[in-house]
Amino acid sequence: MQPKILGSLSLLRLRLAHSNYLRSKALPLKTTTLLPHAHPYSKMVSPLKRKAALTTSPKSKKAKVEIPEYHLAPSRRDSAGEIIWPAPLPQINRARDIITECAQSQLPTLILPDKDADGLSSGAILHHTLTSLGLSPALISVYFPPKGSSIFDNSTRATITAVSPSYIFVLDQGSRKSPAFLGDAPHKCLTLIIDHHFAAEGGFPDGADYVTAHDCPPVATSSLLTYHICQPLYQSPDDKLSWLAALGTHGDLGTTLKWQPPFPDMTSTFKTYSKKSINTAVALVNAPRRAPAYNVSAAWDVVLAATSPDVINQSTDLERAAGEVRYETERCTHTAPKFSADASIAVLTISSAAQVHPIIATRWAGHLKSDKLEIVMCANEGYLEGMVNFSCRVARGTRAKEGEEKVDIIRKLEGIVEGEGELRERLGDNFARGHREASGGIVKKEDWEELKRLMGIGENQRKKTEGGKKKESKPAQKNTLANYFVKA
Repeated sequence: MQPKILGSLSLLRLRLAHSNYLRSKALPLKTTTLLPHAHPYSKMVSPLKRKAALTTSPKSKKAKVEIPEYHLAPSRRDSAGEIIWPAPLPQINRARDIITECAQSQLPTLILPDKDADGLSSGAILHHTLTSLGLSPALISVYFPPKGSSIFDNSTRATITAVSPSYIFVLDQGSRKSPAFLGDAPHKCLTLIIDHHFAAEGGFPDGADYVTAHDCPPVATSSLLTYHICQPLYQSPDDKLSWLAALGTHGDLGTTLKWQPPFPDMTSTFKTYSKKSINTAVALVNAPRRAPAYNVSAAWDVVLAATSPDVINQSTDLERAAGEVRYETERCTHTAPKFSADASIAVLTISSAAQVHPIIATRWAGHLKSDKLEIVMCANEGYLEGMVNFSCRVARGTRAKEGEEKVDIIRKLEGIVEGEGELRERLGDNFARGHREASGGIVKKEDWEELKRLMGIGENQRKKTEGGKKKESKPAQKNTLANYFVKA
């Protein structure tokens, strides 16, 4: 009988164990069950150690800044509702009359193109047009002011006087109110300015005719404006003009520009000359004016003689200059920015004999992000002895602003020195020049230091360093994993 008693006890124990097992299955889920994403060791953690659930959603990412396509800028219209582009028609017609008259006159002619791809392309388009109309190339002179100078300097006026031209064409140089370039000449001298930069009311040399694209958005480049003027006049069966217009336009407006109305249809041009070859040529043509040697004439000679962008791309002189520019750009581009007191301006200070400050300003303007940032400025203290050359670009995050909120660099710079009459006078005419979206200047070093003081450059960093309290170190955690089990 004893085995039967033992068997009954065993059966009883088995039933009790089964009952306990069922009760354990009925316990609340939160104390016994692992969540699908939980670590397998999380069952070992005491419920008292659990972290509180998140009550706020993660911070959402900022919306991507959508910059309108350049060609979509609202255009000016005349009383009949017709678009005024690329410049007022009376100005365009007057320019054509002067060019035709110049070619027929067979008199000395001086072309003053700017040194970049847009200016050089403009000059080449005009040169080809004049010669196609019959003007002898021997009667055409081209002049580039030396490094750090402008066409409005006395040295340039002396050169103009020595050439004694009957016609002067100023292309892509910007403009300002000034005496006539050849005011004391015993003979008649006609001056035509073809440009797209900002010019104040009446901001042209005395007696000069002008055609400007600045007030007719989307603002055309000087090369595109020159192309528009010259194309109907061009008397040669070859096509030397259209690819030059594309070269200069990509040089100023970038290589991703959409050639859609009101811009001309360049489909056939890009079938003949690839965008890749044109864009490669842009960098090469721009290189000599940026390189320390500043051999702009070398770029001009190549552009004028070229029958296609591929010819430009084979120039060893331009490639050598481009290599120097790439090296200097890489050397200087990692400079850390400092910010103005109101955080609206970022300033990068470099020292280079190469004109890389516009490139670096453009790069950082597309990189820096801040709600307050409006302008990125690169100041080059090594380009000209005793001077500071600076370039400004609109920060990417504010480019989409319109109306009163739209960033105007020229107005911003002038606002900084407002009420500082003596300083503004010392800064001179080379301060706040160019475009509203891409401006700059050349100022003396001592004036630059005063300008930085007015902007409050670096004040934010100093305040953080000097005024910030040293954080108190937190006491070491007493309830550690080691003593937790000891206490238990």
